[in-house]
Amino acid sequence: MAFNGKDLETRLFINNEFVDSKHANRLTLRNPVDDSIVTESVHLAGEKDVDYAVEVATEAFRTGPWSKFTGAQRAKCMLKFADLAEANAVRLAEIESIATGRPKALIQYFDVAHMVEVFRYYAGWADKIEGESFIDEDGLYRIVQYEPLGLCAGIASWNATLLYVAWKMAPALATGNTFVFKTSEKSPLGALALAPLFAEAGFPPGVVNILSGAAETGSLLASHMKIAKISFTGSAFVGRLVQVAATKSNLKRVTLELGGKSPAIVFPDAPMDIALQSVGSGFLVNSGQICIAGSRVFVHADIADKFIAGLKDIFEKASQALGANPMEMTTSLGPVVDKKQFDRIMGMIEDGKKTAKVVTGGSRKGDKGCWIEPTIFSDPANDSAILREEIFGPVLVVKTFKTEEEVVDLANDTTYGLSATLYTTDIARALRVARKLEAGAVGINTPHMPNVNTPFGGKKQSGNGGRELGKHGLQSYLEAKAIHINSKMTNMKDQKYEAAL
Repeated sequence: MAFNGKDLETRLFINNEFVDSKHANRLTLRNPVDDSIVTESVHLAGEKDVDYAVEVATEAFRTGPWSKFTGAQRAKCMLKFADLAEANAVRLAEIESIATGRPKALIQYFDVAHMVEVFRYYAGWADKIEGESFIDEDGLYRIVQYEPLGLCAGIASWNATLLYVAWKMAPALATGNTFVFKTSEKSPLGALALAPLFAEAGFPPGVVNILSGAAETGSLLASHMKIAKISFTGSAFVGRLVQVAATKSNLKRVTLELGGKSPAIVFPDAPMDIALQSVGSGFLVNSGQICIAGSRVFVHADIADKFIAGLKDIFEKASQALGANPMEMTTSLGPVVDKKQFDRIMGMIEDGKKTAKVVTGGSRKGDKGCWIEPTIFSDPANDSAILREEIFGPVLVVKTFKTEEEVVDLANDTTYGLSATLYTTDIARALRVARKLEAGAVGINTPHMPNVNTPFGGKKQSGNGGRELGKHGLQSYLEAKAIHINSKMTNMKDQKYEAAL
C-alpha cells in the first residue's frame, strides 16, 4: 500500500480523540529505504499538551467511569482491543514500516501478534488480583490489598513500538491504572494508528493517551508531579536521565529496560545447525536493532574456523538480498531506522576496522537510504568500542576461547546484563554456565525471546526497577496496602480492650 502523508494520523491522541499540539513545531519523518519524506507534520507534545493529557488521565482514574470498572469490565475492553488490533494487523504493520524501514512481515507476524497476545494475557489477570489475609492470633485481623498506582506513563524505543505499547500499557490497564504513552520521535505513526482502537474497544475517555515527542516530551513526563510511575525502554544514557528526573520530582516509581551487549557462547559440542541459524540469522532479525541481540559471539577455538565460515555464508546471503522492499512479505532484512543511526553505526564500523579483522561486510549498500551490509568482525581489541558498546545494527563481533572459565569471564566482562545464549549438547554444562552468567535471561540452544509468562529485564546497566511481562510485570503497577482490624472489639460504641492494652 502506498501512503500519502495526508492519509496518516499525526496529531496527539488525548481523551479519546485526536487533537492538535499546542507546541508549534512539527516533525518531519523520512523513509530510510530511499530517504523520501513520509510526512512533515507530526505533532510534538509540549508542556501544555502533557499537562492536558495528565489532567484527563488523572480525572479518569479518580472520578471517571474507569474508576468504577470491575476487573471483568476492564478485561472485556482489553480483549475487544486485542481483537481489533488483530483485525487491523496488516494496516498497522504497513504504517509502522513506512517510517522505520522495518519489514512489514516482521511487524505483522511478530510485533502485532505479540501485542495481541500480551493484551489477552493480562486481560486474564484483570479479575484475579487477589489479596492476602492472616489469622488473628494476636488480636489483629490483617489483610493486604493490592491497588492501582494511579496515572502511569511509558516512554518507548523505536525498534518495536507496538511491542512496548503492550508491555507497558496492558498490565497497567489490567490493574486499573490510566496511562500516557510517548512514542519515539523516530516511530510515532504505528501507535497513532492504533490509538482509535482503544476508544472503539470501550475504554472511557482519558484512560489511554498517546503522545509524540522527543527528549523534551520525555523529560516532561519523567518529571511530572502527578504521574505515579514511568516505564522507559531505551538507552542506558537516557535511562539515567529518566531516573534522575523521576527522583527529583515526586520520587515516582521507575522501570528501566535498557540496552544490551549480549554474549552468545558456542561450545565445541554445540548443535552446529541450530547454533549457526540462531547466532547468524537470529541476530540479523530487525537488522540487529534488538536490545537482546547476541552481538558478542564467543566460539571455542576448536570449531572457530568452521563456525565463522558458516556465519560468513549466512551474512553474505543476507547481504545479497539487502535492498528489497520492506513492504513485500518476503523481505526479512531492512535498512537501519534513520540517517542518525546510520551515521553512528558506520562510524563504529570504521573505528572497528582499526583493531579487528573484517570477515564480511563493513560498507554501505547502495547510494540512498540507510542500508548497511551485514558485518562480521573477528578478534577485536578488548577495549574496542565494537566489543564493548551497544551498536544496535547489523554488526557482529566474534572472539575465540579455550576453557569454560575463560568464556564465562569474557561473557560477564561488560557493563550490560540483559540476556545471554549458549549452545551445547551437555545439559550439565548448560545449566552450570547459565547460573554463572550475569544476565536477566539465558537461552540454551535458542535465542532468548520475550514470552508472556516469564519476566523480561536485565542486570547491571541493562535494567532497574522491576521486570516486564509475566506476573512480575503486573506487580509493578500495584501498590500493597496493609489493613489491621482489632478482632477483639465486640461493641463499637462501648469499646472494651484487653487489660494488657
